[in-house]
Amino acid sequence: MTIQLEPTSTVPASTKPAPANATPAPSTTAPAGTAAVPGVTQPAGQVPHLTAGAWARANRHLLRKALAEFSHERILVPEPEPESEPEPANGSVSYRVSSADGTHQYRFDARILELDHWSIDAASIRHFRDGTEAPLDVLEFITAFHETLGINIQMLPVYLEEISSTLASHAYKQRAGQPSSAQLAAGITGGRNPAADFQAIERSMTEGHPCFVANNGRLGFGINDYHAFAPETGAPVLLEWIAVHRSNAVFTSAEGLDYRSHLGAELGPLLGSFHARLHALGLDPDHYFLMPVHPWQWENKLAVTFAAEIALQRIVHLGSGTDGYQAQQSIRTFFNVTAPERSYVKTAMSVLNMGFMRGLSPQYMKATPAINEWLRTLILEDPALQQRGFTMIAEVAAIGYHNGYYEAGSAPGSPYRKMLSALWRESPLPLLADGQQLATMASLLHTDSAGKPMAAALIERSGLSPEEWLRRYFEAYLVPLVHCLYRYELAFMPHGENVILVLEDGVPVKAIMKDIAEEIVVMGDRLELPGDVSRIKADIPDGERVLAIFTDVFDCIFRFLAALLDDDGTLSQDDFWRTAAEAIKDYQARHPELAGQFARHDLFAADFELSCLNRLQLRNNQQMLDLTDPSGGLQMAGRLANPLAKFRAEQAAEEGSG
Repeated sequence: MTIQLEPTSTVPASTKPAPANATPAPSTTAPAGTAAVPGVTQPAGQVPHLTAGAWARANRHLLRKALAEFSHERILVPEPEPESEPEPANGSVSYRVSSADGTHQYRFDARILELDHWSIDAASIRHFRDGTEAPLDVLEFITAFHETLGINIQMLPVYLEEISSTLASHAYKQRAGQPSSAQLAAGITGGRNPAADFQAIERSMTEGHPCFVANNGRLGFGINDYHAFAPETGAPVLLEWIAVHRSNAVFTSAEGLDYRSHLGAELGPLLGSFHARLHALGLDPDHYFLMPVHPWQWENKLAVTFAAEIALQRIVHLGSGTDGYQAQQSIRTFFNVTAPERSYVKTAMSVLNMGFMRGLSPQYMKATPAINEWLRTLILEDPALQQRGFTMIAEVAAIGYHNGYYEAGSAPGSPYRKMLSALWRESPLPLLADGQQLATMASLLHTDSAGKPMAAALIERSGLSPEEWLRRYFEAYLVPLVHCLYRYELAFMPHGENVILVLEDGVPVKAIMKDIAEEIVVMGDRLELPGDVSRIKADIPDGERVLAIFTDVFDCIFRFLAALLDDDGTLSQDDFWRTAAEAIKDYQARHPELAGQFARHDLFAADFELSCLNRLQLRNNQQMLDLTDPSGGLQMAGRLANPLAKFRAEQAAEEGSG
């Protein structure tokens, strides 16, 4: 449903006390709307994580990633050291890479795995400046190599700031003392509290996006903001609430869910308190929508940048909510830890992180529930998806605020048009059966402080062979994505943070997709879309559609998972890719009616285009892509050999010998 009133030109704060069972009130040294990390006392402005030892470890960690990912994207071209022979134990070779002026040289040992994945031994990295060994310093590395990396001098300081923030967050994560992979796999509460176990995993993730080197930029945060709002701190957050005049706002919701019942379910008695606040100001609550905002956004953007709206009472600050929330890895999305059955809340946030200002478009909010309802119907009516338990958590309601000043004074797509919107997403807890637990799929790429991959810990917990565990994961995650490509030419953005796995005894049994309306795309003509859903249709060239699997799944997820399991000795990379090939071949055998699609989008092709994410960020770290043209701005760098190709050859040989 949609509620929107015609615009008008003009329309003629206090925090309620929290009930006894609410999240603790902020300390006097914490930013408004937050509480300290449980068990940790952190005076304002303190940085105990920034020590020489932690900084050195963070630099070694991030330099390993930079050398690996820039080499994978063929920005750097390491040369084998003269007379270097493969290490007998693991096949690694010594390499070196030099700056354009020859001043700086980095040497390291690495194995090159499938998909040109550089598995670098972090301990082997050495830096030489003018021939003399020097400390590892990623900021110095980026500066010395910026021309090779393609960063223009105007963008370089911003990228350095993002790198510095990424290093600082890694130093913090070292100090925080996260649980081991085995503890996370078993559940911090032993499965007694699925919500607590889920959120323990969420705040324990240490890497961020596996491909991006500068992946914890968060430009705009001060140190107190970091302690209050960074996902890895796990700090409970009290969201701020405002009333926005309906003449400038639009609220939409799923069929059968109206504004009053939705807000009543989310706010409880606080809804009446907020309405009373409006009455006390002489304002009619029926002329306003209530809206949650990120505390940082209120303090740093809305209270200043939207001052005219506040002065004219088109926006009225109501105070803090009483439910405690925990920031998720996406930083602007919050899980309700006070009442986990209530919705996630996703907010606009004018912080630069990983190539985008993290706003939310009010124009996009209008169609969000309809897009989610359409996709839910498609999933529920598809037998292949239902057989595998594939599902989603829907964005059931959304609200967007149109600021006429900035919309008149900015170009379409400008961050200034995305400063004030919010949406509510279903909780995944109702999807759990007894004995099941939730885990962000990003956890499969997590390694603990001892170097143990969580994926290996889950395999050990399951008691299954690595191949059988992997096959079940592929059936839950990979096969549904492949089916959506072939049956509908529908693609998700299925990275680790966008997928929640349902686990039984450590085994993935189903995949839950989230972040739907902004992330899915229909690429072909196999589906007729209703008018209010049509914006998810994109004109993607036919040859690029298969990259929805090759790039987003194989290169950006499986490349890392296969390397982790191989390096750990859990499963060889050949067995990993053989298992993936078998899952796809078995699916194809069960769906002969799609044979034309299998040939059109050939997952067993000899190679595929290498689409590069860091190249996008290095080219423009303010806005990597035009989201209205997701294909037009891609950065390609040749082709990658497809690790599945040889398994089609194996199948043909077996059939020939039979």
